Amino acid sequence: MFSVFIQPRHPVLKKRDDFEDVLEERRRSSDLRYALRCYTPTLYKGLVPCKASMLKSIVLQSDHLQYVIKQVSSESGDSAECVAEEASLILDEMAHRLQLSTIRFFAFTLSKAFKRLFRSVCVNEEGIQRLQQAVQEHPVVLLPSHRSYMDFLMMSYLLYMCDLPLPVIAAGMDFMSMKFVGEMLRMSGAFFIRRSFGGDKLYWAVFSEYVKTMLRNGYAPVEFFLEGTRSRTCKSLTPKMGLLNIVMEPFFKGELFDVNLVPVSISYERILEESLYARELLGVPKPKESTSGLLKARRVLSEDYGSMHVYFGHPVSLRSLAEGKINRSQYNLLPRYIPQKPRVDTHEFLNDAAFRLVRIQEENMVLKPWVLIATLLLQNPDGLELSFLTEQTDWLRHLALAFGAFLDWPNHEACSEVVSCSLALHRHLLSVSAGHVQLNVTDAPQDETTPEEAVFHRAVVVLSCASYRNQILHVFLRPALLAVAMQSANSNRKDDVYNCFNFLRNMFSNEFILCPGDSVQDFEEACYLLMKRGVLQVLEHEIVMSASGHSTLAFLCSVLDPFLQGYQVVCRCLCEETNENLTEKEFIPAVRSFALKLILAGRLKCCEALSSDLQKNALAALLRLKAVRKVKVGDQVTLKVNKIAVNSLEDTLGKSNVNQNSWCSSMAMLK
Repeated sequence: MFSVFIQPRHPVLKKRDDFEDVLEERRRSSDLRYALRCYTPTLYKGLVPCKASMLKSIVLQSDHLQYVIKQVSSESGDSAECVAEEASLILDEMAHRLQLSTIRFFAFTLSKAFKRLFRSVCVNEEGIQRLQQAVQEHPVVLLPSHRSYMDFLMMSYLLYMCDLPLPVIAAGMDFMSMKFVGEMLRMSGAFFIRRSFGGDKLYWAVFSEYVKTMLRNGYAPVEFFLEGTRSRTCKSLTPKMGLLNIVMEPFFKGELFDVNLVPVSISYERILEESLYARELLGVPKPKESTSGLLKARRVLSEDYGSMHVYFGHPVSLRSLAEGKINRSQYNLLPRYIPQKPRVDTHEFLNDAAFRLVRIQEENMVLKPWVLIATLLLQNPDGLELSFLTEQTDWLRHLALAFGAFLDWPNHEACSEVVSCSLALHRHLLSVSAGHVQLNVTDAPQDETTPEEAVFHRAVVVLSCASYRNQILHVFLRPALLAVAMQSANSNRKDDVYNCFNFLRNMFSNEFILCPGDSVQDFEEACYLLMKRGVLQVLEHEIVMSASGHSTLAFLCSVLDPFLQGYQVVCRCLCEETNENLTEKEFIPAVRSFALKLILAGRLKCCEALSSDLQKNALAALLRLKAVRKVKVGDQVTLKVNKIAVNSLEDTLGKSNVNQNSWCSSMAMLK
């Protein structure tokens, strides 16, 4: 099944571009002069930008929309004129109205804000040059990662700064309700879409034709987030296919020769919404977007958020990506304007392309020293001596670099200095006393008197810290899956280890970005990385740990430990749940309450089991593995649990679970 001589994947050896701090120039010159400067972007094939009124007319008169209008009219009994009027109103609500004067206003205000928030905003100059070339050749789709509201503001700011065409940006309808700000965003390139369309055929037709018209005619780059929403955990989310299918369809139908897909990786040394995300994961409702809320958030301008990195990846040619995978002749069987559901091969291609694009985003994420420190502190809840923390951070730095991490480590600075600077930036999460460093999980505010409130306070700190550890998980993920599989298999036989690896990979495929069909490739990559590090020897039929490999494998097992524990808690909750009619809406509160009881009883120490994101991913895995079924009863969806199957999965996960302190203990012995 496996080759003995395992070849590395190219990302591990990939050379990355150098960065330039774009705020350096802004600190030396006038922001007003910068905002009012001559802006002359190079456009696709020299086109003149289209006015909003003309764009609306093109969309409403398109063959595709006219076909759907007649179809909806026939199905609903309404006149075609009434349906066409409804389509026009949808488009008015949705469409952007890009105005250069608004862009100049944002350029001025964002320059002021970014200089106060960030020490530096670093961008890869070569990536900008590649993008400048790409926008002239073919229509461009920008695909940024999404960790903060700051992402789309920064994207437009950078494109304006670099004399690139400003993108039209898919934004949630929530923003439109913000007085004044919603219209400002619309005039800076945002177009507003509903979070879900249901079965609204007309809305989908207007939306898809609007996006495809902008793309086909090259009026502006189209920008959207593959993940669909901000990641509250700072792990990459499973990509959504809807918009990706829309931007690919003109190529499938032969309306475009090619489309350039540009993945963009945006990383933060300190996340603005850090505490807000942790509270959302613990069940605190998300604050509604409002202008008053934005004004109240001005206090963040007095905080230090360190540095920010934006990496524009190599443009991915859709034509090259689809070569040999999509038979485009199938789209010639019907007129282009008639909607067609994606065929099985098209859906598989979309799914595979989306995962690979998110994987590129991950690989180009710039990681700061704090993500290493956060990883170590989470694995050692009782804290570490500063000297030992520094020593282990240096050890972990070399391990991460060996695994291909894109680490921004200051040159010519002692490790102790780097660690001290990181601790200072994130001091709100820490307690440092007499040379001992630990997460600030013990000092709950005095007005929090109940045990439940104390657990909540501790969980906020743990989940905030975990959001930084999560940024480096993609680097350790495959070796960690292999490390846990070796322990779980209790055998050196390669096939036994692979079977355990494949089970874990399947179990966690909603939790992490694991490309469909790449199980063997991921296994071989993990083997290669650990062989290269001297942790394993991979023989023809066996995998053997080397004498010096214990500490590395124990660390990697601890990386996955919170997820193993969290999934076990979900399984146990479903098996012990007495309510046979547990609804989907009741699931998260039920699991959270169950986990809280375990923590209060001292039977569970892992606060990450309280995370709604982990709980949802665990349920998705159980549904996929058919251990749980959804049954619609009236207006509600009920979860039907196969307790034998869920118990079996919990037992298998239990064999994989390791004590969180194992790595710390082994390292202490080695020391």
